[in-house]
Amino acid sequence: MEKLKSSDITIRIGLDDKSIPKKIEWKAQDDPNNLEFTESKAVMISLFDKETKDTLKIDLWTTEFQVDEMNRFMYQSLKGLADTYHKATKNIKMANDMQKFVEYFAEEVKIFEKE
Repeated sequence: MEKLKSSDITIRIGLDDKSIPKKIEWKAQDDPNNLEFTESKAVMISLFDKETKDTLKIDLWTTEFQVDEMNRFMYQSLKGLADTYHKATKNIKMANDMQKFVEYFAEEVKIFEKE
């Protein structure tokens, strides 16, 4: 069996007494610039289960995460998903259609008007 290198990404969630995220921190073992935990306001994780072929999701955000920040987070995440989809499948038509939706989303939530 091939020996694989492993690397840990650690996400630490600080919860209040009602189990609501108050603080999100992360660090990556292989990032030399990220030796300490870095604070974040939100995290989305999607994992594709090898056996069931289902997508497992964890979406968390802190209570201080503002709607404008969520709009920006979703815009950047959707844009990244379209890019990832294109890289993985080379399906330019669907990637372009996804990007059109991303542009529509940005217009509707006025991402660029607030800058």
